[in-house]
Amino acid sequence: MVLPQSCRVGARQLAVRLTSCTRSPIQFNLLIERRQRSFATCRTVAARSSPLLYYPRRPNKSPNDPTEHDDLEAETPENQSTKDSVKLESSEDESPPGSSAPSSPPSSSSSSGDGSDGSEPPPTTAHRTPTPSSIAKQSVPEVYPQVLALPIARRPLFPGFYKAVVVRNPAVVAAIKEMMKRGQPYLGAFLLKDENTDSDVITDVNSVHPVGVFAQITSVFAANTGSAEDKDEGLTAVLYPHRRIKMTDLVKAGEQPSAAQVAPEDTQTLTPPPSPELEVSEAAVSGIPPGPVQTSFLHKHAISIVQVENLITQPYNKDDQYIRAFMSEIVSVFKDIAQLNPLFRDQITNFSINQVATNVFDEPDKLADFAAAVSSGEVSELQDVLESLVVEDRLRKALLVLKKELINAQLQSKLARDVDSKIAKRQREYYLMEQLKGIKKELGMESDGKDKLIEKFKERAAALKMPEPVRKVFDEELNKLMGLEPAASEANVTRNYLEWLTQIPWGQHSPENYSIAHAQKVLDDDHYGLKDVKDRILEFLAVGKLRGTVEGKIICLVGPPGVGKTSIGKSIARALNRQFFRFSVGGLTDVAEIKGHRRTYVGALPGKIIQALKRVGTENPLVLIDEVDKIGRGINGDPASALLEMLDPEQNNAFLDHYMDVPVDLSRVLFVCTANNLDTIPAPLLDRMEVLEVSGYVSEEKSVIADKYLGPQAKDASGLKNADVLLDPSTVDVLIKYYCRESGVRNLKKHIDKIYRKAALKIILDHGEEMFPEPPQPTPAPAAASTDNVSTDSSSTSTTVESQEPSPNNPKETATPDEEVTNDASKNSNPELKTVTTQERKPLRVPEHIHVRITPENLKEYVGPPVYHKDRMYVVPPPPGVSTGLGYLGNGSGAVMPVEATSMPGKGGLQLTGKLGEVIRESAQIGLSWVKAHAYELGITGSFDEQFLTDRDIHVHMPEGSIGKEGPSAGTAIVSAFVSLFTKTRINPDVAMTGEISLVGQVLPVGGLKEKILAAHRAGITTIVAPAANRADIEENVPESVKTGIRFVYVEDVREVLFEVFRGEPITERWKDTLSI
Repeated sequence: MVLPQSCRVGARQLAVRLTSCTRSPIQFNLLIERRQRSFATCRTVAARSSPLLYYPRRPNKSPNDPTEHDDLEAETPENQSTKDSVKLESSEDESPPGSSAPSSPPSSSSSSGDGSDGSEPPPTTAHRTPTPSSIAKQSVPEVYPQVLALPIARRPLFPGFYKAVVVRNPAVVAAIKEMMKRGQPYLGAFLLKDENTDSDVITDVNSVHPVGVFAQITSVFAANTGSAEDKDEGLTAVLYPHRRIKMTDLVKAGEQPSAAQVAPEDTQTLTPPPSPELEVSEAAVSGIPPGPVQTSFLHKHAISIVQVENLITQPYNKDDQYIRAFMSEIVSVFKDIAQLNPLFRDQITNFSINQVATNVFDEPDKLADFAAAVSSGEVSELQDVLESLVVEDRLRKALLVLKKELINAQLQSKLARDVDSKIAKRQREYYLMEQLKGIKKELGMESDGKDKLIEKFKERAAALKMPEPVRKVFDEELNKLMGLEPAASEANVTRNYLEWLTQIPWGQHSPENYSIAHAQKVLDDDHYGLKDVKDRILEFLAVGKLRGTVEGKIICLVGPPGVGKTSIGKSIARALNRQFFRFSVGGLTDVAEIKGHRRTYVGALPGKIIQALKRVGTENPLVLIDEVDKIGRGINGDPASALLEMLDPEQNNAFLDHYMDVPVDLSRVLFVCTANNLDTIPAPLLDRMEVLEVSGYVSEEKSVIADKYLGPQAKDASGLKNADVLLDPSTVDVLIKYYCRESGVRNLKKHIDKIYRKAALKIILDHGEEMFPEPPQPTPAPAAASTDNVSTDSSSTSTTVESQEPSPNNPKETATPDEEVTNDASKNSNPELKTVTTQERKPLRVPEHIHVRITPENLKEYVGPPVYHKDRMYVVPPPPGVSTGLGYLGNGSGAVMPVEATSMPGKGGLQLTGKLGEVIRESAQIGLSWVKAHAYELGITGSFDEQFLTDRDIHVHMPEGSIGKEGPSAGTAIVSAFVSLFTKTRINPDVAMTGEISLVGQVLPVGGLKEKILAAHRAGITTIVAPAANRADIEENVPESVKTGIRFVYVEDVREVLFEVFRGEPITERWKDTLSI
């Protein structure tokens, strides 16, 4: 539909007034700009008893205007019947000069006036003088009893100020379009009480405030694409409120509530719209019958219709001193806010332009409405302003809203000033520092950072004895750094590389001490026993003393946990006067930890050995590589293979790290490795190391270690250094025998620590807090006196921090949810503070009259019941089929292990139990085969050809099934058990044996004899049958104190074992003839 020329002129005049009064970001100029949307025509219709009553008419038409003639033809009843809704023009009108290109309206469901996209509004055009052919102004109806009720969310509307709303309900959309088509664009806007409610219709009269505004729809357009044909997407309507109204009755409740929201925190624009065109004469208007015939068509839509009455502002005297005082204060607050908020400045300017013809003090009610409309106060406060009919009360409430707005603006301005001042201060400091640098550089007082850095690198390099290849690389990198900008990424990489290159101690070493007496004293002070290890270390130092160097030696200390392997490495470093560095390779899976990263990676670092050289500052330290038997292997290579180059004396004089990329001499580094087991160390790596076995300690050695080292250390650590707390030597013996049988002393140290901790607790509990009072808690110094406290006593200060102490976990005192919320709120408002101090707490002295004795009788009170209850299962002679073997446990200790065998009816099978390993199972098979092969010689069968064990099954069990058993040491014990079972002869329980057997009966040597003999000594064994090949080992390495009281029988054949085990039995007399040795 095309508007006639006069209507277009009126629309442009409205656009002029809108754009001239709305320059803030929260404007509604989008109604006219960017798309050239045409306004829907608004006309008053004359009510008649004709079908044409509900169709608009246009009076004052010029017969010479073909446009209007065409428009009238388009709106005849015949054409109008084909149009069921108002078409919103999307075609472009002729744009005035300088107007912006069309743009789509916003699709927000809350408002259609959220600013513009930056395009300038169309220029204003001059107001035309009305001519006889122009459309006359229509007055707004004073009485409009029934209106469409539209609920508004978030903030109310005020008379005289525009507001855009988005309507989504299809029924309300259809009703608004028909209202526009019929020339009845009026509705009532009421604020929803619930801010979270979203609806376009009123279903309950109590859901909205009764006081609202009577508003005129000035224009509508689609909310999504600007097309009026899409009815489901809603539309945006621009409302201009005219007056206050009050809802008296809900004539019709709406259905299917949807969304109708007002732009949040949006302000209403000023300037009323042009009134709809007057179409009928005054006589025709007076002839319209009273009643809501104008809105009767709304009843066919599922919308809300309410009965309203006008609210009239009570009469007032504009010269009243209170009113004028309120108005003056409001104007003053406006000025203050305008200085702080540009948005208010624009709104006040628009208001002043609109009031240019009148004095602002002539309309105090409009001033109050303007103050509320442009502020962003509370919804309830704005609604109170709308409901106030007394001008003085309305001004007071509007002033309150403005005052809050002023406070917010002042706070925002203060924050902005603080931020600006900080930024300006930093900028000023930066400029001054740059100027200072320039002045110093010109005066030669200081060079820039890069020059200082280069000088530092040159000074470092001058103090080092770099090899020629390294010196060449250093010069190249330094020249590269000189040509790079400090901000370049390559400069940072080069600088880090030069840092590492100049921190390696090229040519710097600590003077070594090869004094044998000094080394022997250090080793004896740090360790008791370990004679073999000490002698080997002294031999190593003697060779170094004669040669002047110990290059080419890599020592590997192997032994069970807790025997002092790591501490031996520290003692060697002390004896040699070398720097010490330790790193563990247990679980290491990345080659880069050994060889370093390539410099191409971000965050690249050299390997551990280069880091060690930088840390110690010498090129001849002692580097302890711990847990070398537990090194891993992953996707990043094999670190064990990377260690080959570092630990090979023939290669490590030119070790090449990936990061350094220059040869580094590691030949002067003394490497000491530690391991618990040699089996998991790769053979090539093990071949490069000299192995020193560190065996476990015997009971006498453990007792001396506990008395000289472990006891004093634990006593001091428990705060009992000067207290009379005595741990009897007999108690230590009981502790070693029944609690700590491991080869090392780590578990023994734990138990001694526990004993002294229990003793400390016992002293405190027995004598109470009176003898050992708590020192007074430090109090935080006041803020004013904090400076004085620091100046008088800088060693200790006290302050407070917010408490992070957890609440007590008491299920009996469970708080209700309301109490928990209250408690949390109180904690947040008043957080509990904790005092923190730097003052060191002084230890308490135990009085001399307190005495504590730990004896074997009360030892159980300190460490609990014994772990080991008995040393052997059989004290009396066991039944036939039981022998006594000696085993080596995984924790480095020995044990007496009985072997039990029995037979039962079956098919000749062999069953093995007791968590036995593969090797020990094979030993049982070998032993049974040997017994079967020599059954006649042993007197088990009557002839060589007699079948044996064809109908019997054999079951072999080794008690304590939870402990895994592995190894060949039980071969002789298993054979003895079989012979005892088949010959029904008992074995003396005081005889223990160890040794591996072959299929032909030879006894082979085994290991762990020191621990096994120690266990036999502890169990009271009097005779031990051992392989003859282990004779030298037993005589050299086993202490005499352990061998005292034990008779050793060395054998080479299993027959010798049987003669010794069954000594004095009748069957041995027969064996002299059949079983020759």
